[in-house]
Amino acid sequence: MSNLDGWVGKRILVTGGSGFLASHLCARLLELGAEVHATSRVMRKPEAGGPIWWQLNLTDIDSLRRLLKDVKPQVIYHLAGSAGAQPDLALVLPTLEGLVVSAVNVLVAGSEAGCGRIVMTGSLTEPAVGVPTPIPSSPYAAAKWTSSAYARMFHVLYQTPTVLLTPFMTYGPGQDRAKLIPSVILSLLRRQPPRLSSCLWEVDWIFIDDLVAAFLAAATVPHIEGACVDIGTGTTRTVRSVVERIFLLMGEQTPPLFGMLPDRPSEPVRTADTMQAYEQLRWRAQFSLDEGLRRTISWYTTHAATGPV
Repeated sequence: MSNLDGWVGKRILVTGGSGFLASHLCARLLELGAEVHATSRVMRKPEAGGPIWWQLNLTDIDSLRRLLKDVKPQVIYHLAGSAGAQPDLALVLPTLEGLVVSAVNVLVAGSEAGCGRIVMTGSLTEPAVGVPTPIPSSPYAAAKWTSSAYARMFHVLYQTPTVLLTPFMTYGPGQDRAKLIPSVILSLLRRQPPRLSSCLWEVDWIFIDDLVAAFLAAATVPHIEGACVDIGTGTTRTVRSVVERIFLLMGEQTPPLFGMLPDRPSEPVRTADTMQAYEQLRWRAQFSLDEGLRRTISWYTTHAATGPV
């Protein structure tokens, strides 16, 4: 089936269904007629037209096994496991449990259940392939790197039908308001200049709708089991230039206050391999940065007007 055909009645399990990517993916799958099940660590009230919620801690493999036996999903999207990306000692154990253990449990239980496709997520913070002595920049990066290695191992050793996507810097409507783009937009809506670091990090930015399209393709394109694919635009822009575009698109005349906050430890500068993404998934990004920013600004403008900012 193509990205848009053949989803009607397909049973899909999305772990961490309330997250930024997961919530957009669930909404799109439901639009396409899929039967969408989603996990959450907390109890969630079902909503008309929304996913079927299951309260589950993915570190409990027996509960996960029972869920897969009940649901019998044809595709698993493993998107759960949020944790801070700071280089803090306090994050070592939470990332080990929340990212590595949960990913391994999904791979084990999914392999046992004979799932048709398990789509996993990597991180652009992982050490790049080919670095002589790779050292992760944070416990989060180490955990995602380890989880990705398990996904590749499961495909080779146990023929688990994994596909590993590495999203680059994603933005769009509904993102956590503490993230850079929402925080800048909401500060300008409040008429308060955002306090920023130097913002010199170069990033490959990807709009959420493009990312969802890639995840749809990862579950449907045949014969790509074992693939590891970057999802980005193939170009980088500094965080500073993106902030300046937001100011321009929102008609803000005063310049941004760069350098007011300390810079975070430097992250790697990486660009997505777009040729590989097209060859593997027949996918490429469709949204320009300006179009993505306009849609994001419009969403936060509407939602800031109807609730607290």
